[in-house]
Amino acid sequence: MSTVEVRRLAHATLWTPDLARMTDYYTEVVGLQVIEQNKDRVYLATREGLESICLENGDKPELARIAFQIAPGSDLGDAIKRLDKAGIKAERRSGISPGVREAIVFNDAKGTPVEIFADYEFAKRERNPGTIQPLKLGHVAYRCNDVQKVVKFYEEHLGFRVSDWRGTSFAFMRCSVDHHTVNFVVDEEQKLHHIAFEVKDWGEIHRAAEHLARHGIQLVWGPGRHIIGHNIATYHRNADQVRVEFFCEMDQMRDETLGYFDPRPWHQDTPQRPKAWGKETLRNYWGFGSDRSYPGYP
Repeated sequence: MSTVEVRRLAHATLWTPDLARMTDYYTEVVGLQVIEQNKDRVYLATREGLESICLENGDKPELARIAFQIAPGSDLGDAIKRLDKAGIKAERRSGISPGVREAIVFNDAKGTPVEIFADYEFAKRERNPGTIQPLKLGHVAYRCNDVQKVVKFYEEHLGFRVSDWRGTSFAFMRCSVDHHTVNFVVDEEQKLHHIAFEVKDWGEIHRAAEHLARHGIQLVWGPGRHIIGHNIATYHRNADQVRVEFFCEMDQMRDETLGYFDPRPWHQDTPQRPKAWGKETLRNYWGFGSDRSYPGYP
């Protein structure tokens, strides 16, 4: 049993040198709603009330913190004791976001602060639809110089499971039914790789691409269907040069005891189980381009 058992990815805190510009982007382009703000910080949630992004003033764009929820009602004091026994120093924090009154914070194996909380209060539901309507922050991917070390940390201390590897350099990990909620890829420079928002279906991907074009934002990849995870996805970069993905139809493992992802017509294996894919595995199942044609590879 792991030190704590993460149930879902909650929100990511991002530094930005232009808080106003990024607030406009996440509301007008991505379709999130502002639920609280001051001169130094802005909290944004989906229109259904799930906090997704916190923006903070910073010298350069970067992932400042990442937040996960454990089982509601869990004893955070007990979690601190278990982390301490594992050699991980954690401390209590209050009010880390509008919906989280109590949390604990510690650093993961690559030095990123991790916020863990048990209980969450949904933001008020926004009845007016946005042009793009993300369902949730789906996953966060990060470049790190020791992927194996980070994967081991997330397995042993946060309860994540490895869904797939691409070679030995790119790990996909899950904490819920979704194929991945965190990704780790080998890179000498440790920094954010991309963030991803789930949308409801392929039609929403279509609408998102049209909406981005109207805002003068070009796609850097997609639309296409990945092979690892099999989600349909598009990628673009915002003004902070953060790579942002919209996706749908990601593989799901609804029963861990079965050990395979729900069968889909586009799967390469039947059943599709977690495995190590070759380094030659293409990013697009529909056949356009290879990995090295993708801007910002890997």
